[in-house]
Amino acid sequence: MSDSSSLIDEIRAGYGFEGPALEFGAAVIDGTAHPDAPVRIPMAAMNRHGLVAGATGTGKTKTLQLMAEQLLEQGVPVFLADIKGDLSGMASPGVPNDKVAARAQDVGMAWEATAYPVEFYSLGGQGKGVPIRASVSTFGPTLLSKVLGLNATQESSLGLVFHYADARGLWLDTIADLRAVVQHLTSDEGKADLKELGGLSSATAGVILRELITFSDQGADAFFGLPEFDTAALLRTAADGRGLASMLELPAVQDRPQLFSTFLMWLLADLFHDLPEVGDLDKPKLVFFFDEAHLLFNDASKDFLDAIQQTVRLIRSKGVGVFFVTQSPKDVPADVLAQLGNRVQHALRAFTPDDAAALKAAVKTYPRTGYDLEELLTQLGTGEAVVTVLSEKGAPTPVAWTRMRAPESLMAPSPDALIDSTVAASPLSAQYRDAVERESAAEMLGRATQDKAAADAAAAAAAEKAKTDAAAAAEAEKARVAAERAAEKERAAAEKARAAEERKRAAEPGMVEQVVKSSAFRSMLRSAGTALGREITRSIFGTSRKR
Repeated sequence: MSDSSSLIDEIRAGYGFEGPALEFGAAVIDGTAHPDAPVRIPMAAMNRHGLVAGATGTGKTKTLQLMAEQLLEQGVPVFLADIKGDLSGMASPGVPNDKVAARAQDVGMAWEATAYPVEFYSLGGQGKGVPIRASVSTFGPTLLSKVLGLNATQESSLGLVFHYADARGLWLDTIADLRAVVQHLTSDEGKADLKELGGLSSATAGVILRELITFSDQGADAFFGLPEFDTAALLRTAADGRGLASMLELPAVQDRPQLFSTFLMWLLADLFHDLPEVGDLDKPKLVFFFDEAHLLFNDASKDFLDAIQQTVRLIRSKGVGVFFVTQSPKDVPADVLAQLGNRVQHALRAFTPDDAAALKAAVKTYPRTGYDLEELLTQLGTGEAVVTVLSEKGAPTPVAWTRMRAPESLMAPSPDALIDSTVAASPLSAQYRDAVERESAAEMLGRATQDKAAADAAAAAAAEKAKTDAAAAAEAEKARVAAERAAEKERAAAEKARAAEERKRAAEPGMVEQVVKSSAFRSMLRSAGTALGREITRSIFGTSRKR
């Protein structure tokens, strides 16, 4: 280590900011804290983003708590993901003890037990807090692909499914809605639509559907739906002018790390979308602490990493600062790490060759310093960190081995009764407590299926009736033809009988003719005389008859 007095003078000068700042603690040289050399970070630099890193148990969570408390005191709201439940203690005053008193004296900073205004949230009601939900539509295919573990091809295909749903006016509120759309596209009724999409194969659609079913079986359905959380609620302040700590409880979903890390990214992306450009402010509008950040980047696709990088780069101009909290700087991609101007590095472990390589890489990211960082970073005590931040002018401050001051709120979970009463008193409880169902894609496609089934049934019934009517008509026609044939036959028979009768009558002699031809009549004529006989014969047979 270089000359101690020159190093402490450098640190003292480098952190002598004029404007408001957060106090980390006191600089340490050769193991001794120097209260006259406070290590601080300007409020104006808090939207330049940062990294809080260190091995498990080195004090990252307490640093996060310490920073959040001071932001709240200066009217800046914060968002914190409470992975283990420890941060809920911010709603309760700290408990004084000998260790706290000794630390306060060591760093030369007063300590007073203080409770802070906290709003408790939970993902989809999986916990005590006010439920935070998002619709699948606004969550989007890129973030959802990360949660489902889809590859690049499957992610692109999922984007086509979202496009199809949007074009058809099918609202994707829940996972069930998205499943219904995919099931429709893989059904006989949806084959034409699937073909029309072009880039979506039935095999890929089947993979997406299986992943969605597995996702639902893990209980993820609770996190998606309505009413959708308005991220503007994170920008509120308390009635006394202090900032409001929005604390997302996550112990209930620790077995789904990709889900909650991706959900946090949705919150950040939604803020970026809604907030106006404000440029550089004297203090940020919100500081977002992204705990367990390595979970966000694990197995992430290029598109997802690009989305994170763009959001982090641009959200600074919206007045939002983002601090990633993780075990090692190597957990954060280089393109993102390059945008984190403020660094609080707790102890690193070097038990393996990979750890040693990560340590060397971390040292190279710091400005030149009189500390032997490769050695120091493995020897830091709990509650100590190596700090470098951006000054009010945007220049890096000297690297400072810092003994951190203690948080003033409870460094343990708050009592359940306090959390319950805080949630019950929240004005957001009535607005977000109960899930809301509307006629979205699942119901719309279900109704369409029912309508089609009813139409098919009606068409089948109509076809059957037409068939029955045709058969009846054919039978009636057959009967009519048979009746006509029978009637014609009867008429022909009657005509034949009449003709025969007429022929018979024509063939038989009349009564007069029979009388005339009778022998008796002839005898009478002979006796009556020839002249009379001729007259009678003439009258009977006509004058043309020859004698």
